[in-house]
Amino acid sequence: MSAASPGIGRRWVLPILRIVVFAAIGIALVKLAFFSGATAGSDGVTPTGAVSDPLAVVETGSIRNDVALDATVYADPAVPVRATVAGEITKVAIAVGAGADSGTPVVVVKHPLTSTDPAAAPGFRSVTITAGAAGTVSALNALVGQQVAVGDVIAQVAPPTFNVSGSIAAVDQYRLLSKPTEATVTIAGGPAPFTCTGLTISAPLAGAGSTGDSTGADPSTGSGTASGSGQGASGGPTVRCAVPAGVTVFAGLAAKVTISAGSAADALLVPATAVEGSGANGTVYQPAASGGAPKAVPVQLGIFDGRRVQIVSGLKKGDQILQFVPSKADEQAAQATGSTR
Repeated sequence: MSAASPGIGRRWVLPILRIVVFAAIGIALVKLAFFSGATAGSDGVTPTGAVSDPLAVVETGSIRNDVALDATVYADPAVPVRATVAGEITKVAIAVGAGADSGTPVVVVKHPLTSTDPAAAPGFRSVTITAGAAGTVSALNALVGQQVAVGDVIAQVAPPTFNVSGSIAAVDQYRLLSKPTEATVTIAGGPAPFTCTGLTISAPLAGAGSTGDSTGADPSTGSGTASGSGQGASGGPTVRCAVPAGVTVFAGLAAKVTISAGSAADALLVPATAVEGSGANGTVYQPAASGGAPKAVPVQLGIFDGRRVQIVSGLKKGDQILQFVPSKADEQAAQATGSTR
C-alpha cells in the first residue's frame, strides 16, 4: 500500500490540485471583471472641465498693405502695321531693322477707284501706309506687286519700351480694391529700385484670342499668343506696369514687384482668422454669454496685410471675438438645436 502511494499522488492528487488552482484564478478574474461592485461615479467625482473657443481681443496698431510678387521684364509687344486700303503694293519704303516713327512710310499701295460711269476708264490713287508707332521694324511682309486687302498685316514695329509683368493670386486682388496705379520694382544686380506706372491688373476675357489672328497681339492682356511676352498662358490675373524711359532694363530679367495699397496708424485690428468674408464687408463672431451659439457681428473692413484686418466700423477696442470663424457644420448644428426647442 505504501509503495503505491507515490503513483496515486502523481496520477490523481497533483492534477486535481492544478485544476482547483486554475479554477480559483478564473473565478477571481471573473469576479474582478464583472462583479467588483464598483460603479461609475461612486466616488462622488464629477467632470468639471469645459471646452471653450479661443478668443481674440480687438487691439489698435499700425498696419500696412504691401503685396509682393515675382515678375519678369518683358519688351512691349510689337505694333502691327495694317493695310488701310486694298490694292497693289507699288513701293516698299523701309527694311527690317530700320528705325521708324509714327509717320515713317512703310509701303505705297495703288488703290483702284470705283466709278458709277461704266464707260469711264479705271482710275487709281496712291496711298502711303505709315508705321503708326515709333520703334524698330522687326518684321516686313510686303513685296512690290503684292495684292493686299484692308486689315492685312504688312509689317511689325517693335517699340523701345518695356514692362514688368507677373502673376498674382486671385484672392490677393481683394487686397488691391483701392486700385493702385504704381508699384516699386527691384531687380537684383540691376538699377536702383524704381517706380513703374500705369499699373493694371487684368485677366483674359472669355473667348479672347479665339479668332485665330494672334499676329502682334499682347498675351499679357489675353488677346493673343505672340512670342516675346510669355504671359497669360495660365489664364490667371496678371499685374503689369510700364518701365520708365530713363531706366535701363533688358527683356527676361527677374524682378520683384511691391504694390502698396495703403497704410493706417492707430487702427482697430483683429486676426484674419476671425473674419468671415473679404472685401469691404465681413462678419466676426462674439462668444455667447450663456453658452449658446456665437453672435454674428457685421463689420466694415479696411486694410488687410495677410495676417491682420483693419476694422473700420462694427467693433471697438477691447471687444472680445472668436479667434476662429465657427465652421458651417457648427452653425448648422446650432440652428438645428434652436429649431427643436
